[in-house]
Amino acid sequence: MSSLPPRAARRCNSPVNSLHATIYFSPDFTQELAALGIEDRGAAYFAGRAAAMGAVGPGVVAATFYNFNHALIARHLPAVWRTASPEAVLAARLRAVDSTLRMLLGEETCASEEMAEAARLALRAAEGCTRHARPLYAAHADLPVPEQPHLAYWHAATLLREHRGDGHLTALLDLGLDPLEALVSHTATGKGMAPRWVFATRGWQETEWDAAAARLRERGLLDTEGELTEAGVALRADLEDRTDRLDLAPYELLGERDVARLTELAKGFLVTAALAGGFPADLVGKG
Repeated sequence: MSSLPPRAARRCNSPVNSLHATIYFSPDFTQELAALGIEDRGAAYFAGRAAAMGAVGPGVVAATFYNFNHALIARHLPAVWRTASPEAVLAARLRAVDSTLRMLLGEETCASEEMAEAARLALRAAEGCTRHARPLYAAHADLPVPEQPHLAYWHAATLLREHRGDGHLTALLDLGLDPLEALVSHTATGKGMAPRWVFATRGWQETEWDAAAARLRERGLLDTEGELTEAGVALRADLEDRTDRLDLAPYELLGERDVARLTELAKGFLVTAALAGGFPADLVGKG
């Protein structure tokens, strides 16, 4: 039985995770990786997020990222590591984080007591994370914590994001949702990535999307209009509840008061970043 209010951990992780994700939409990230010779945006994303695991190949990335087409990943990995080492990519990523957060949040916020407090709280929560069966979290947990508060906060956000994400994959497997079925059903909630972004970034074709939707209809999870059925809504709720249970430890360690405070701080940072253009306007939706 959790000592936290219902869904408190999820409500905290969501804005923390979302601020982490701004780096992958940042032109600074693209420029930093291009300066290393990695000019393709897809290659930059795979390298930037996977570099903590070392010079891994497409199989490892397909396993840990889950909803990307292996064929797309294989176009870029392991070849990208001949252009730049994982260490160089990690350094470039951190430089991009620095400039991106300064741009989105402002110098004053990055140097504020609130940012330092958020970093302390998020790092404390991350002490409750565990490495076993969580490869992306474990790889990032081996990286040093940056000294500057806004970079330390982003590092902690990465740990909390990947810890929850690793657990989420376990829940997806247990509920029998393959990579594309996971995407289709998430988009059907109205909170997932729009199909055009899936096709542009995940390497899937519209025919494959339609086939996944057909499989979900056969299971009674999706209706003929592409909306979730009652069973589909229940399955997505079960998925998030299972993910919550697998991700509870960091927030239990932090405690109810500090979870509420971290949530408050994280939401404030996220709103500021979003208003500053941190995300594409058409990223989320069914269209």
